[in-house]
Amino acid sequence: MINRTTAIQRQFNRSADGSYDVHADVQRMMAVQLAKSLIERLGKRNTDGLKLLEVGCGTGALTEMLANQWPRASITALDIAPAMIKAAKQRNIASQSADLRFIQADVETWASGVSSDSFDLIVSSACFQWLSHPRQTLNHLRQILRPGGLLVFTTFGPETFRELHQAFEVVYLANGMKPQRHGLSFLSASQWNNVLLEAGFSNIHCQQETQMETYATPRAFLQSVKAMGASTSEANKIDGLSARRLFANMYKEYEERYSTQGGVVSTYELLLIEAE
Repeated sequence: MINRTTAIQRQFNRSADGSYDVHADVQRMMAVQLAKSLIERLGKRNTDGLKLLEVGCGTGALTEMLANQWPRASITALDIAPAMIKAAKQRNIASQSADLRFIQADVETWASGVSSDSFDLIVSSACFQWLSHPRQTLNHLRQILRPGGLLVFTTFGPETFRELHQAFEVVYLANGMKPQRHGLSFLSASQWNNVLLEAGFSNIHCQQETQMETYATPRAFLQSVKAMGASTSEANKIDGLSARRLFANMYKEYEERYSTQGGVVSTYELLLIEAE
């Protein structure tokens, strides 16, 4: 059995060929919001020589925004998936940045080996929900931030995909089965606040936003999630006919409960968090 880190790496390697960017509208919106927040925060500050770390650069969309906004900053972009790093490099081949480098690594192990006070700014968009050990990893990131440094990240809150989870729960209970969660469990804003405090951060601020997306069918929604590389599930595997019946019933329940003009809806709870 492959471990969780390897599974995540494989998923994002598969989606780096273009399918990620086609389906990642919400993630793109999160990256834009993060970039806008940084621009407002830094204002007219002199960013020459600013040391910036991006965790989970993916296909390089946020990297491109950062490099164009602060071309004289030193940017290190990190991702766990080699194919994502390749895509990000290609996307930023004509970057205005004078100092941009890409590293393929798992931040949960990489950060512990980096010298203290290495970065002025650490950013991450739609990545931290994948951390297996968030408090430990954030503690390492806090140590590599310079005094007065800033961490800014976006992630998903627990209301994300609530329609999917509710439809599955109804079907499990109707079939006399114990409900299982399909997909990741996301931390709430207050939980992130506590994790950040435990990791040594202070002056924590969180903005929350709910985004509703429409998909043609429940199946199309799940296919879109899979195409983004986000198909990891906490549910135990259900074999054979039981799994097919379970999903068929879930699709039916989803459509009955959450149909709207043009298809079915899905909730995304988006968190933008800053900490020092």
